Parts: sequence; C-alpha cells; structure tokens
Amino acid sequence: MNITFRWYGRDNDTVTMEHIKQIPNVKGIVWALHQKPVGEVWEKEEIKEEVEYIQSHGFHTDVVESVNVHESIKLGNSERDRYIENYKQTIRNLSEFGVKVICYNFMPVFDWTRTDMYRPLEDGSTALFFEKAKVENLDPEELIRTVAEASDLTLPGWEPEKMAKIKELFEAYKEIDEEKLWDNLKIFLDEILPVAEAYGIQMAIHPDDPPWSIFGLPRIITGAESYERLRAISDSPANGITMCTGSMGANPANDMVEIAKKYASIAPFSHIRNVKIYDNGDFVETSHLTTDGSINVQGVVEELHKQGYNGYVRPDHGRHIWGEQCRPGYGLYDRALGIMYLNGLWDAYVALAKKEVEV
Repeated sequence: MNITFRWYGRDNDTVTMEHIKQIPNVKGIVWALHQKPVGEVWEKEEIKEEVEYIQSHGFHTDVVESVNVHESIKLGNSERDRYIENYKQTIRNLSEFGVKVICYNFMPVFDWTRTDMYRPLEDGSTALFFEKAKVENLDPEELIRTVAEASDLTLPGWEPEKMAKIKELFEAYKEIDEEKLWDNLKIFLDEILPVAEAYGIQMAIHPDDPPWSIFGLPRIITGAESYERLRAISDSPANGITMCTGSMGANPANDMVEIAKKYASIAPFSHIRNVKIYDNGDFVETSHLTTDGSINVQGVVEELHKQGYNGYVRPDHGRHIWGEQCRPGYGLYDRALGIMYLNGLWDAYVALAKKEVEV
C-alpha cells in the first residue's frame, strides 16, 4: 500500500509540503495542474516545474488527479477529436516525467455534488453533506452558487468557465442518455488506451459521486456492473479504475469489501474514506474510522492486505476539525488522522499474518 496525499498546488492549497512531510508514511503527492483550463495540453515545462518542486520535498509524483475530460468528449460533439488529441499529448508529456497513473472521471457537468460544504456534526466538526430531497428540488444554478461561495480556492469539476455555460450544457445533455454516454466513453478509451499503454501509464476511472443521476444527467460508473462493462470495452492493462469507497459506497447496495475483493487487481489507485448513509438517502462524510460511518473501511483494508495490494492509496475527504480553514473536504488534520488509521489497520494485518506464519 503506497500512501499518498492529494495536494492542489502552490498558492492554491492551505496545506504545504512541510505539513505533509510530517505525516508518517506518506510517500507521494497526488497532483495536477489545477489552474490549467480543461482540454488544453499540459506542456512539458509546466509539468517539469511542478514535478521538480514536489520531488524536492522527497515525495514521488507517480499519480495525477485529474486530467479532466472536456465536456465535448462526453457529449461527442464536433470538437471531440481535437480534445482527444490534446488528451493523448498530455499523456505522452506526463510519461516523460515518470507519471504512472492518471485518475479521471466521465461525469457530465458536475464532478461531485454536495448540498452543504460545512455541515455541523455532533462532535463539533463540519463535513461535506448530501441532502437527497434538496437536490431533487434544487435549481442547478442555486447549487453552483452554494459551491462557489464555499471557497476562494479551485474546486475541480466546478470550473467557473464551465459553470458559466450551465444552461447550454444542460440543453446539450438532453440528447445524451446512459447508453450514448457509454458509447462516448468507448470512443474516448479506444483512442487513448493504446497511447497510455505504449507510454506505461494506467488510466484509472473514478466512480460517479454520488453514484446515481443528478438533475437528470446520465451517470454510468455506479457499481460493480459498471466495472464489468468498462473491462468489456478493453482488457488493456491501461484500462483501470480508481476504487473510491466513499463515492461508490454512498449507495448502500454497493458492498465495498466485495468490490475490493473482485476489482482491486484493476485498481492502481484507491481513495479510502467513510460516509454515514441515512435511510432517506442523505449522507454525510465522517472520520475514516469504520464505526463512525456506513463503509466497512476495516474490511476493505483487510481485503487489500490479503491481495498484497501495492497500489497507490490516499485518504479522501476529511472533516474540518480544530478550527481549520481550508478547501471543503481537503484540510490537513482529519486527512492526516485518516492516514494514521489506514497505517494502523495495515500494520495490524501485517503483524497478524506474520504471527500466523510463525504458528
């Protein structure tokens, strides 16, 4: 298990390299060029500058999250080919600097959806919250305002230039159902996977967050059956998944231990976090501790250990604790606590396995 930490870049994150350095067993930084407009080629010089800065602090830069997919590719419109070619060139450029995994998603318009960025919890902390009934009756533009007002820092998937075209995008997606979105994903993968494989990079698709339709938009990476269909498109070693326990696990029908058991072998990257799911479909993000939420985090880590998982793992969204002012879900303190919980579970399973061998 290769522990990593997501970081949003200089002047774009309240967390510094010096902070992360103090968290035990963090080996790498999950990074991206967050100021880069979606669809543009990531140029070698700007990649080099970011990679060298991160590596100068002793971290590897093996994982990029995310090279976001332009809406033209998801829609399959006349600009698709140009943006696919840009994506291919970005893959080539990243490979020159040792990148091994690219996390991406294929969610129309919104990369993730929450109705409250700072929901108060009983322990005095706050966390990201999803209120199902509110979303069902909410104007998308009201949700955009809620997210925009939550932070002055970049929020991937909610780029202002994209949100400014929200009415135009919703109109375009009226012609796109789940089957058409699958068709467009296949076209994208048919084009980029040979490039990724040739350059030694694994593509790792992130599940939809949450894993069901929002505002009538299609969602396709929602459960185990999605992974079967993904692999039916291509069994290339470059065609992988990001196993996210909190995103896919927000649907209680998705047993994340069983999903880890069956699909960890095609998951070069994993996000491990917890959510508490309510009977009415609402959910709130909690600490990583298994008993604080509805996801069997302990069971997931146990399964990863059984398989000898050596993929990249990061704690995912954390609570906002101890008065920290930070990007929603991405503070220092609770994610550091999450890492220590994951480290503790892993060490316990290593010790248990060693004891069993000795006996």
